[in-house]
Amino acid sequence: MMADPEKISRLVKTARGQLDGVLRMIDEDKYCIDICNQLMAADSIIRKANNEILRAHMKGCVKTAMEEGKGDEKIDELIGIIEKLK
Repeated sequence: MMADPEKISRLVKTARGQLDGVLRMIDEDKYCIDICNQLMAADSIIRKANNEILRAHMKGCVKTAMEEGKGDEKIDELIGIIEKLK
């Protein structure tokens, strides 16, 4: 992975903590909108981590492949990921 592992790990651990909090909220029968807000916050952090990984992949792996004339495979990989983001 080309992205900063410490940064990605911190983001994922934060999202995990938020999801643990959501589970507690569900167990404690908290207000629906409060649960939704916490789920959206966790989703936002996961998206941020994913974006960081993709950014580093494009700046590293894809750039190198393009310079070596082998970019088609990397571009196809990116298209596949982008399609999943919809």
